[in-house]
Amino acid sequence: MNINVNGEPHEVRAQTLAAVLEELGYGGARVATALNGNFVPAGLRSSQNLREGAELEILAPMQGG
Repeated sequence: MNINVNGEPHEVRAQTLAAVLEELGYGGARVATALNGNFVPAGLRSSQNLREGAELEILAPMQGG
């Protein structure tokens, strides 16, 4: 299925948000996620199904100053 991740098109096989994070290499990483403009807490990612054309934002904390 085709989705947009941080504004870039991606072809993914995963059907849930949790599985897509694994597929894209974010498994185990501490990130914030938003699906179609709505924040999704880590505990709910496995129950969030993706659809064709979904808009996913993945944000990771940065250190430094």
